Amino acid sequence: MRKACLLLILSAAVPAFPQTKAEAVQNPSAPGSLQANWSATPDGSPLMSWVEPSKGGSLSLRYAVFRGGKWSDPQTVAANRHFFRHPAEVPEVIEISDKQWMAHWVEMPNESSEAEFVYVSSSTDGMHWSMPLMAHKDKGQVEHGLASMAVSPNGEISVFWLHTPEGEDGPGYLMRTVVDANGKEIKEERLDDDVCNCCPTAVAKTSKGLVVAYRDHSPDDIRDIAVIRLENGKWSPSKIIHADNWKLNACPTNAAAVAARGDKVAVAWYTGAQNTPKVQVAFSTDGGATFGKPTVVSTGHAFGYTSLALDDQGNAAISWLEQGGAAGARVLGRTVSIAGAAGPVIQVAEGGRMALGYPRLFRSAAGAFIAWGNARPGAKIETARLN
Repeated sequence: MRKACLLLILSAAVPAFPQTKAEAVQNPSAPGSLQANWSATPDGSPLMSWVEPSKGGSLSLRYAVFRGGKWSDPQTVAANRHFFRHPAEVPEVIEISDKQWMAHWVEMPNESSEAEFVYVSSSTDGMHWSMPLMAHKDKGQVEHGLASMAVSPNGEISVFWLHTPEGEDGPGYLMRTVVDANGKEIKEERLDDDVCNCCPTAVAKTSKGLVVAYRDHSPDDIRDIAVIRLENGKWSPSKIIHADNWKLNACPTNAAAVAARGDKVAVAWYTGAQNTPKVQVAFSTDGGATFGKPTVVSTGHAFGYTSLALDDQGNAAISWLEQGGAAGARVLGRTVSIAGAAGPVIQVAEGGRMALGYPRLFRSAAGAFIAWGNARPGAKIETARLN
């Protein structure tokens, strides 16, 4: 299955994220940390999670909250686990309320095997975490991974993940597991019978429910981005956002990012259709039921690995990887208004593709943030705040 740093500055002339400067934010992750992710606490503070080395060469999933201009002490969710160290397999920690926390991650117990498993853990205080539980019924030595998590408007906790029961040559399924406050499985369902089985899932909460974005797959090896929506307890049919008609007899490990504000939804994604690698974004004003014509975001040879965040008006800030720089790849960013007007392209960082990982954009009441990887010896996750 699947960096020298410049800070991101977004132009004040663009309506989305009208910040005028960027400020490096020192974060509490340790040297060797990777796989950064963001979520918002109930009061709107940014929560960053990551995986870092610990004593004896083992790995730990940790998180900290940025509140009042400083980070909280890092807390450990799980330690001495076989975390899958791949940029696409990003763990997540979310605070649902002051008495309910949930985390998910993917483990690869044996590096000589393709077997991967999704785990969840819960907490009532964010400091003491439950024994990890497998988030799926199947225990076969195959891939279960590329997970994302969301809480529905009714409080239901959903984990979305991919399952390849026949291995990489067989079909991939888009799956959903509903867990209770303790992380125990309530139900499991299959949402799509044929998906690109190494491209991450992404989910966002709208005012009407949930919208899940993923790379679909057809019998003819067309791998375009689809969405499926959960509203009033029912799933909509899967729908391709835009017919790129990317035909590929391989798995690109490169999917979509989705973000929502009320009924406004945006999806950004990579395609290699017509031998023209590019990143695009499309907007919806009806909770993801329909999308407008996509706007091309990238300007050069894109590698993809998109990330996305919205402001309150539904305008987007997007990051992606593109070819260039001394080390071969750059993290680039730009804003695109909900009407499709694109701002200037700004370089965020440069480095190797794997070292940069999946850069992550995030926005909360505390402002806009970005995190990315760094492979220099003794280096760790880089973060910046947009002011």
